[in-house]
Amino acid sequence: MAAPIQSLPTPRTMYRALARRDAAYEGVFYTGVKTTGIFCRPTCRAKKPKPENVEFFPTINEALHGGYRPCRLCRPMDSTKPVPALVERLRRAVEESADGRVSDKDLAAMGVEPSTARRQFQAYHGMTFHAYQRARRMGLALRDVKAGQAVIDVQLARGYESTSGFREAFTRIFGAPPRGAKDGHCLLAQRIETPLGTMLALADEAGLRLLEFADRRGLERELAGLRRRLQCAVVPGSNAILEKIRGQLARYFAGESLGFDLPLAPVGSEFQQRVWAELQRIPPGRTRSYAEMAKKLGIPKGPRAVGRANGSNMLALVIPCHRVINADGSLCGYAGGIWRKQRLLEHERKHAR
Repeated sequence: MAAPIQSLPTPRTMYRALARRDAAYEGVFYTGVKTTGIFCRPTCRAKKPKPENVEFFPTINEALHGGYRPCRLCRPMDSTKPVPALVERLRRAVEESADGRVSDKDLAAMGVEPSTARRQFQAYHGMTFHAYQRARRMGLALRDVKAGQAVIDVQLARGYESTSGFREAFTRIFGAPPRGAKDGHCLLAQRIETPLGTMLALADEAGLRLLEFADRRGLERELAGLRRRLQCAVVPGSNAILEKIRGQLARYFAGESLGFDLPLAPVGSEFQQRVWAELQRIPPGRTRSYAEMAKKLGIPKGPRAVGRANGSNMLALVIPCHRVINADGSLCGYAGGIWRKQRLLEHERKHAR
């Protein structure tokens, strides 16, 4: 579920939103202030910069790559906003719809302006409302086919009038036509808000496959690799494992429980699996160096190999690669950002029992 290329509103529109501190544009763009070298949310309370001193970015990553650092006042990276009421209403409408489809006419009947729905859904989820519906309908269609329902019944139930259109759409996403997809599967995806930023969780019947911060470097590459190796598609949805990780993350960040107890199904080589298993033996509030990890794995000359396996971990927090540091005690690289690594270690030291 790689994020689509985002198109920004016009500079004039964004500057006007910045001047008004318009919350409707939260997540739509970030403002880089050339004179200070910082980037901010649209709602930042700092003094409004002059138009010639700003540039706009669609994502945090692009603002960082532009050479800007996060503002200490509005903290664009450190905090997350709750699910907007309209976005939650739209998701609920999709789930309650008989065929998983909500049209512009349906939105109008709900008293919702379609353009507002599209903008807020795109800003929060990074995908259009219609794209979400299509992916959700296909995920449900695969579930129905695997449950043994007749393809024609599934097609009609999910709102596809054309048999060929349904077959082509199904095949494009899952790599097999509906009649040949009973043994196929898909990864269900959910966004989870945390005090350190949005996380993306993917799971199937085998267990949790991925848990990463949404702005992680290389996330799109990880998703592509999972789709290729598991021969599956990624669609929005929920299952018992995703609901369980959502609850356990809430307890983790509340300091109530620093452990995780749910089925894990990481995808990797035999050596990577060994390293990841060893990572799970590091207690909360404690750290190890790469050299210590290598010694415990019986490869005292292999700290570099351990580092590479550590960096390929796709289950942040539950496989705690953030607990590995340099031999001198300094913090080493973390794909979620060194600032997050420091915050996670401080949090665990504070609440470890």
